[in-house]
Amino acid sequence: MTQRALDSSGEQTPGPSRPTMIDAGAELDPVHPMEPPPARRSDGLSTAEVAERVARGEVNDVPVRSSRSVAEIVRANVFTRFNLIIGVLWVIMLFVAPIQDSLFGFVIVANTGIGIVQEWRAKKTLDSLAVIGEAKPTVRRDGVAAEISTSEIVLGDLVELGPGDKVVVDGTVSEADNLEIDESLLTGEADPVIKRAGDPVMSGSFVVAGGGAFTATKVGREAYAAQLAEEASRFTLVHSELRSGISTILKYVTWMMVPTAIGLIISQLVVKDNNFKESVARTVGGIVPMIPEGLVLLTSVAFAIGVVRLGRKQCLVQELPAIEGLARVDVVCLDKTGTLTEGGMDVTEVRPLNGSDEAYVTRVLRNFGSSDPRPNASLQAIIDAYPEGDEPAWTVTDAMPFSSARKYSGAAFTEAGGTDSVWLLGAPDVLLSEGDATLTEIEQLNEQGLRVLLLARAEGELDAPGAAAGAAPTALVVLEQRLRPDAGDTLAYFADQNVATKVISGDNAVSVGAVAGKLGLAGAEHTLDARRLPGDPDEMATALEENAVFGRVTPQQKRDMVAALQSRGHTVAMTGDGVNDVLALKDADIGVSMGSGSEATRAVAQIVLLNNSFATLPSVVAEGRRVIGNITRVATLFLTKTVYSVLLAILVVCTQVEYPFLPRHLTLLSTLTIGVPAFFLALAPNKERAQPHFVRRVMRYAIPSGVIAAAATFATYLVARHYYSGEGALEAETSAATLTLFLVSMWVLAIIARPYTWWRVGLVAAMGLGFLIVLVVPWLQDFFALKLVGAPMPWTAVGIAVAAAVLLEFVWRWVGRRFGA
Repeated sequence: MTQRALDSSGEQTPGPSRPTMIDAGAELDPVHPMEPPPARRSDGLSTAEVAERVARGEVNDVPVRSSRSVAEIVRANVFTRFNLIIGVLWVIMLFVAPIQDSLFGFVIVANTGIGIVQEWRAKKTLDSLAVIGEAKPTVRRDGVAAEISTSEIVLGDLVELGPGDKVVVDGTVSEADNLEIDESLLTGEADPVIKRAGDPVMSGSFVVAGGGAFTATKVGREAYAAQLAEEASRFTLVHSELRSGISTILKYVTWMMVPTAIGLIISQLVVKDNNFKESVARTVGGIVPMIPEGLVLLTSVAFAIGVVRLGRKQCLVQELPAIEGLARVDVVCLDKTGTLTEGGMDVTEVRPLNGSDEAYVTRVLRNFGSSDPRPNASLQAIIDAYPEGDEPAWTVTDAMPFSSARKYSGAAFTEAGGTDSVWLLGAPDVLLSEGDATLTEIEQLNEQGLRVLLLARAEGELDAPGAAAGAAPTALVVLEQRLRPDAGDTLAYFADQNVATKVISGDNAVSVGAVAGKLGLAGAEHTLDARRLPGDPDEMATALEENAVFGRVTPQQKRDMVAALQSRGHTVAMTGDGVNDVLALKDADIGVSMGSGSEATRAVAQIVLLNNSFATLPSVVAEGRRVIGNITRVATLFLTKTVYSVLLAILVVCTQVEYPFLPRHLTLLSTLTIGVPAFFLALAPNKERAQPHFVRRVMRYAIPSGVIAAAATFATYLVARHYYSGEGALEAETSAATLTLFLVSMWVLAIIARPYTWWRVGLVAAMGLGFLIVLVVPWLQDFFALKLVGAPMPWTAVGIAVAAAVLLEFVWRWVGRRFGA
C-alpha cells in the first residue's frame, strides 16, 4: 500500500514522481516493476513545454474514426463485383443497342449514388456524435488539472487517473494510490493488475480501483491506442445474420449465374442465326436480371438510415449491425445503478449502532467524504448530506478507494485530538458476520428498496490482510436511490415483446428486488444472492432462467452469467455504466453503455446512449426490427427475380429459342415490381419480431415464386410463338410474355406488401398504373418495344398470370404452415 498524505481539503499531496520512456511492446509485468524513473516535478508540463512539443509534432493527433472516410465510402459503393459485371454489359449495350436497352446501367448509377449519399449522411451523424461521446482525460499542466480532448495530449503530459478512466495513450505510472488497472482488453486476463510508480501502462486498459497519474511516453500513431483504433474501427462489423446471409446467397447466385450465362451466350450467338446486335441485346437481357445488385445496396442504406434515425435520439451506434443484434435479443441484463436508477442518491437516515455518539458518527462521515478525491455515487451522497463544517478537519493518513470486488472502501485518520482511527464503509453483509443481529434490521430496510451502508471501525492497519475482520459496527447509513422516471415503461415494453429482463447488481439482492418491484418488473420477487449461485455453468444458467433479480454480483460473475445464458442459446444484451460492467459488456452479444458511464464501458459497448436514457433502448429494438423485417421482405423480391431469370435462361438454352426479353423490358419490370417498391418497403415501419435463419426464410418463398413466375412466363411465350407469325411476331411474343411476367411479379409484390395499409395499397396500385401507362401511351410503347397485338393472346397471357397468382397464394400459405411464419 502506498502511503500518501492528503491535506485538510482532501486533495492528494503527491510526492515527487518520475517518468521514463518505455517500449510500446514491453510486457506488462506487475511483479517485476521497471527501475525507478528519473525525477520530475509532479505539476506536469508548463505551457511553454506543451507549445514546444506541439511544434515538434509530438501530439496525440490520431483522428477519431467513427466511420469510413468519404473516399472509402465511394470506393466501397462503386467498386463491387456486380457493378463490374453490369458495367461491362452496359458498355457493350451502348455500342450495339438503342439507349433504352442501356437503362439498366443508369439505374445502377442512381442506386450507387443513393448508397454513397446515405452512408455519407450516416458518417456525418456518427462523426458528430463521436465528438459528443469522446472521452476528456484530465491532464495536469502548470500544476492545474483540466479536462482536454484526447487529441490535445502531448508527449510528457501528466494524465490523471481515477476509477473508470481509460488509459488513452501509453505511459509510465508517476503516482499511484491503490491503483488497479484492468488489462483484459489487451491480455485477456480478467484479474486487475496493481500498478506502482514506474510501472508501464498501455492504452486500451482502464482503472478499476484507486487513482494516480501517468506520464505519456507514446502518443499519436506510435501509441498502442492507434493500433486498437484501427482494429476497432466503428465500421468493423460484429456478426450480422443479414450480411452473412446475403453474402451466402450472392455466392450461390454467382455459381448459378456463370454457367447459365455461358449457355445463354452460346445459345443466342452461335446456335441461332439471328441479327448479331439483337442477339447480343437479348443475351445481356438474360444476364442482367440474374444479379440482385440492389439487395446489398438497400441493406446498407437501411442500416445507414437506422444510424441517422437513432443519432437524432442521441444514440450512438458504434457498429452498424448492433441495431440488428439488439432486435434479436431475447434476454436483457440490466445493471441497476445508472440504468434503472439515476446516478444520484440521497441520505435519508443515519442509525448509530452499539451506543455510538450520533455527533461523532456525523463527524466521521464528514471526514470520510473528504478522503476520496473521486467519490462514487454513495460517497457523494454522504458528502452532499454532510458538507465540511467549521470544526478542524482530520488528517487523512491513508485511503482505500471503493472496489466492486471488495465491496467496501476505507480511510485512516489522525483526529483533531491526535487519536488515530481506521474506518471502513461498505456492504453490511460483507463487513458483518453471517449471524449478526443487525442484518435483520438491514433486511427490513432493503425490502423497502433502500440501500444501506455500514460504517465500521477497524482495529488494524487499513492495508492489513483481512482488515474487515473484527471491525466494530458503528452506524448504518441509509440511502435512497433516485428511480429513472422512464425505466418502468421500458421494462413493460420488453415484457410485452417477450424479452426476459434480468437485473444484475452488486447491491443487496432484496434491495435490488424492491427497486425492480417499484418499477413493475415481473418476477422481481424472485431474488437471488449471487454468492449462492452454483459454479457449474449449466446449473447457473438454470438459476438465471428461474430468477429475475440478482444481488452481490461480482464483475467476474456478471461475465459468467452472460456466458451461461449464451450457452442456453440466448442472445444476450448487457447494459451498464460502471467499470464493474465492462467484462460483461464485452462478452455480451450486444453491449449498451450510458453516455455518462465510464470511458471503459463506452469503449467496449456497441451502443452508447448519450442522453443516458434507458428509454432509448426500445427505439433501438424497433429500428432493428424495421431493418430485419423489411430487408427480409425486399430480399424475397430481389431473389424471386434472380430465380426466374436463371430458369428462363435455362429454358431458352434447352429449347433453343430466342430469349424473350430485351434489357429495356426487364429494366421496366424491375423498376416497377422491385426497385421502387423495395426502396419504400425497406424504410417503412415494421414491428415484427426478429426471426432467425434469414437465408432459409427468404429462399423458401423466393424459390417457388421464381419457379412459378418462370413457368408462367415461358408458357405464355411458347403459346405466343405458335399464335403469332410473320413480321413483328417476336415483338408481339415478347409483349405477351412481358405482360404475364409483370402480372405475376406484381402478385408477388402484393403478397409481400401485406399487411396492407393505405400507402402500401397505393404503392402497389401506382406500380400497376405505371405499367398500364406504358401500354397505352404510343411513344412509351415504341420506347419500350411493348405492343399487345390482338385480343386473344393478351387475354391468354392474363389468364395464365391469374392461374399463376392462385398457385402463388396456395404455395405461400403452404410454405407458411409447413415451415413456420
